[in-house]
Amino acid sequence: MLPGTSQSSCRGFVAILLASIVAVACSGSTSTRRVENVGLPKPREASGAAIHHVFVINLENQGFEQTFGPGSGARYLSGALRAKGQLLENYFAIGHASLPNYIAQISGQAPAFATQHDCTMYSDFHETGLGKLGQAIGDGCIYPSDVKTIADQLDAAHFTWRAYYEDMEESPTEPRTCRHRPVGTRDDRIPKGGRDLYTTRTNPFVYFHSIIDGSECKRRVVPLSFLNSDLAELRTSPNLAYITPNLCHNGHNRTCGAGVVGGLTGIDVWLEQWVPKILDSAAFRAGGLLAVVFDEAEFDATACCGETAGPNARLPGIYGPGGGRVAALLIGNRIAPGSTNLHPYNHYSLLCSVENLFHLPHLGMAAAPGLPCFGRDVFSEPSGGP
Repeated sequence: MLPGTSQSSCRGFVAILLASIVAVACSGSTSTRRVENVGLPKPREASGAAIHHVFVINLENQGFEQTFGPGSGARYLSGALRAKGQLLENYFAIGHASLPNYIAQISGQAPAFATQHDCTMYSDFHETGLGKLGQAIGDGCIYPSDVKTIADQLDAAHFTWRAYYEDMEESPTEPRTCRHRPVGTRDDRIPKGGRDLYTTRTNPFVYFHSIIDGSECKRRVVPLSFLNSDLAELRTSPNLAYITPNLCHNGHNRTCGAGVVGGLTGIDVWLEQWVPKILDSAAFRAGGLLAVVFDEAEFDATACCGETAGPNARLPGIYGPGGGRVAALLIGNRIAPGSTNLHPYNHYSLLCSVENLFHLPHLGMAAAPGLPCFGRDVFSEPSGGP
């Protein structure tokens, strides 16, 4: 059962998912076809076309129709912000529930039973072998140190990265940075209100021993408030910034207590505050890409891009092959404002695309044959800014 669903709503959820899976399978929709990588244009440093700074904002549990469809409740996201970039209408999540989508974005690891259930025990992943495409075989939550992420790749290639989480510093008892539960303890906290609306399951970086075992985690996985000072200068802005609002501002919680808005309204309020800071920063102006994505479509388990299950879960979407159609918005000086892209992409595509920008090898499912990475359909010649 997904968070926030009753037994009766879960039965309805299953019916909806089965119907959507059958419809996609029978329709011949482009959402399930495999397409070839159209290739990333070679960066031209002298023209200012190269992308040096990538900002990824992750939001929660909203399908395409809720966010960008007619009558969307997210008016800023679907209106003023959408006009600044390219809407990927056929962008898909890779599984359910939330956590496996975040893990896929930074490592290419496919869902496992524990991650599909959002790791309510913060326990080690017990690896019994290595499968195709570098998939760790086993189950659990915190991957062993031999399973790498894009953060490890960036470190090795002498690029910088930082992950920013709203409310991470608000706990009176837990660490202010690199916050996670002690290994082997329960982690089922989904706060509904109050000052501390951070939850571990939206922070994939703390599910890898290659990150949490080192001292760098405390400096790299930090509260959102750190982003203000980091954006102040080009030299302090990381090459990859991974940004996640709290459970009200990312759309997860529909209601959030007195004086705090959630759902689509909460998303809009947060985006209107933070996106202009990113777009106005020296790092973004010097060669930036902003990706606004959603982790999963709550009542949809469809997939795209030839997605296959890994060795640890029969169906990535629990009730279907994927995590549903969520759409994504890309903004940058090499992206045509107000444009629409119908090519299918998913979270593995996002990973391989970011890796391409920094000339890194593809991790996990990001190396799947035929997986589409962003190419000339997304990136164009520089146009002077978003």
